[in-house]
Amino acid sequence: MSNTTNEKVRLLILGSGPAGYTAAIYASRANLSPVLYEGIQPGGQLTTTTEVENFPGYPNGITGPELMEDLKKQAERFGADIRTGIATATDLSTAPYKVTIDEEKVIEAETLIIATGATAKYLGLPDEQKYAGMGVSACATCDGFFYRKKIVAVVGGGDTACEEALYLAGLAKQVYLIVRKPFLRASKVMQQRVFDAPNITVLFEHNTLGLFGDNGVEGVHLVKRKGTPDEEKVDLAIDGFFLAIGHTPNSKIFKPWMETDEVGYIKTVPGTPRTNIPGVFAAGDIADPHYRQAITAAGSGCAAALEAERYLSEHKK
Repeated sequence: MSNTTNEKVRLLILGSGPAGYTAAIYASRANLSPVLYEGIQPGGQLTTTTEVENFPGYPNGITGPELMEDLKKQAERFGADIRTGIATATDLSTAPYKVTIDEEKVIEAETLIIATGATAKYLGLPDEQKYAGMGVSACATCDGFFYRKKIVAVVGGGDTACEEALYLAGLAKQVYLIVRKPFLRASKVMQQRVFDAPNITVLFEHNTLGLFGDNGVEGVHLVKRKGTPDEEKVDLAIDGFFLAIGHTPNSKIFKPWMETDEVGYIKTVPGTPRTNIPGVFAAGDIADPHYRQAITAAGSGCAAALEAERYLSEHKK
């Protein structure tokens, strides 16, 4: 493919989760002719969630993939140009902003909405893939409801892990917090809450070896004090396995131009999707280390599209 002709667009949207698709719906209806590239994981993180019960408007719940397919169809109905492809490089030094797709095609965009999301960190065990959507989750607020009166384990030792454990403790019968180190990294107040919760048991110096179960997760293989003379293998019966070892924002290709926090989340003007670059907006999990919900992502996608529309009308027709 020749690089001589760059495609020029008014609005480019990167990412196809609730934020990207919602931005595309609003932008299409405002006649901005948005072009959206779906990225590495078309449909975003929700495509790995089997049942979504907390998205307003679906009283009986809906599967993650179905919800994303609905949002995609809605965007296409209003004329959004949705394409397969991955943004591999950017030049945001001056408008129009240049984004390279699949290392070959360059798009010049008057405005850009970054909705590339974040990727949950996993331990890297084959069993995490094997039991995906069958007892393994990286989001307690998404999936905790399915474990009422059941036994679950949370992996991690930071504030997020403690928050997830406390949230699950309100639903589950028993929560195990699996911590590699002999201490928690979480803030003192979070630690105290965990230790005070009657149905949370903290398992210090435990590493996860794998999961077991015939029809989904039925238990976890652990090793206690790994690599010491008194190393001990422990099997624990659980119904759900929650990862809370953090998320990695998919912001690498934007970092030379954008202000990010120490983890890599894009910084926005509080209460808006505006970034440090005029005409470049960030929506969804890429700019949200706190909530990471489909509904908040969709809301920020709407806001980003409205901001892009205002920016375009102020700068030229």
